[in-house]
Order: sequence, then C-alpha cells, then structure tokens
Amino acid sequence: MKKILGYFLRGLLILAPVTLTVYILLAIFRWLDSSFQLWDIPGLGLGVVVVLLTVVGYVGTQVRPFIVLGERILNRLPVVNILYSSIKDIFDALLGEEPKFNTPVLVKVFAGTECYKLGFITQESMVAIHREDLMAVYFPDSYNFSGELLLVPRENVVHLDMPSAQVMKFVVSGGVAKL
Repeated sequence: MKKILGYFLRGLLILAPVTLTVYILLAIFRWLDSSFQLWDIPGLGLGVVVVLLTVVGYVGTQVRPFIVLGERILNRLPVVNILYSSIKDIFDALLGEEPKFNTPVLVKVFAGTECYKLGFITQESMVAIHREDLMAVYFPDSYNFSGELLLVPRENVVHLDMPSAQVMKFVVSGGVAKL
C-alpha cells in the first residue's frame, strides 16, 4: 500500500506543475480568444495581442516624443503617478535595456550569526541619504512576485559570480531549483 501511495505522490509531483502550466496558458488563450468572438479562429486573440505589442513597441521607438508626452501626463496625475511609475520601474528593471537585477549577492543578515539571504544590488551607494556605507539590496520573495528592500552595510555583502537569472530562479522557487 505504501508503494502505491508513493507512486501516486510521485505522479502528482510530475504532472501537477505541467498540468497547472498548461491550464494557465489555456485559460489565457481562451480569454484572449473570447475577446475576439466575431471570428472563431483559435489563437486569434493571442496573435492580435502579439501583433499589437510589436506595433506599439515599433511606434514607441520611432515616435519617442509621444511616449515622453504620455509619461509626463501620467506622472502629473496625483494617484496614477505612484502606480504608473512603480509599475514602469519594475518592468524596466526586469525587461528594460539595462536590467537592474543583474548583480546577485549573498548578504549576512544579522551580525554575529551565519544567517544569509540571496538578493540583488539595486544601488551601490546610498549617498542620496548621506549613507555611503550602505547599499540597497532587493530580496525577492519565494513563490511570489514581491520582495523587500534592505539597506545593508557593505561588509555584509558578498558578490556572487553566478548568472542573476539562476539566482532569481533559486530564490523564487524557495530554494528548490538547483544553483
């Protein structure tokens, strides 16, 4: 009976991630396709979104003044500016021309202990707050799209000679992914 339960759990561990991934992708595809119900063509919604994003990206690179004008307007609206600038900063950090999470580090969390966290340097110096001895390090949360920013002393930070994508995957997976 224990062997059968073991096989069942192993099958669950193998199929659950694949099944959930396929389910989420199908749900997104169905949602996109339902947005274009006039035509019953599978994948049309996804195709339209891909083409739309590509066209907007092309126009955005060709007609930069309109993008700058739009950003100025959004940045002047009282509540919208906080939301827009935060979301834009996150996307720029992850997908922009100069990715921000490209310096993985190991940080000693508490003095006198051997407790460490993996993070990414976002600012080498906190001269803006008159603390040049501190660095801004972002620590992503596991199994989540959030994290926390800590200002830590330089002597507690050790640079890692590893690809940042590999470190991010390790942290987000809760340490399950291989380093």
